[in-house]
Amino acid sequence: KDGRVTRCRFHGGCDGNTKGLSQLVVGMKTEDVISRLGGVRCGMKSTSCPDQLCKALQRVEGSKDEE
Repeated sequence: KDGRVTRCRFHGGCDGNTKGLSQLVVGMKTEDVISRLGGVRCGMKSTSCPDQLCKALQRVEGSKDEE
């Protein structure tokens, strides 16, 4: 709403990390979340919970552009 994250929930991932991340990003501008957390990796994996959140936000923002 208005370019800000209004709620955030994860399915899977590290429980404490995803709960904390969810609480931190609510109220933030989506562009700030994407710029700060996009590309974050988890160990040897090519992605992470924060990175997947950014990908989801980019999809949502992209769908708004199509409307």
